[in-house]
Amino acid sequence: MLRITVLVSGHVQGVGYRYFTRKKAFELGLSGYAENLSDGRVEVVAEGERAELEHLIHHLRQGPRGAKVEHLDVQWSEATGLKGFQTY
Repeated sequence: MLRITVLVSGHVQGVGYRYFTRKKAFELGLSGYAENLSDGRVEVVAEGERAELEHLIHHLRQGPRGAKVEHLDVQWSEATGLKGFQTY
């Protein structure tokens, strides 16, 4: 099991990005959270198998309708055992 921490830059707040992320994570069987940051970015932390995490990264690059993703900063690490997928 692996973990990704993704900082998503662009027009990603106020467009349903966190809820889009949660839906995709549930579909892929991933655990973690998506949180708005005070600087306008969204932080996504997800845990699961590499293939599913790579699929999530693909979806994060697209975002929901209305979002304009400019950059993803992705860091990989070992999973810590998160359960469920939350939005903050």
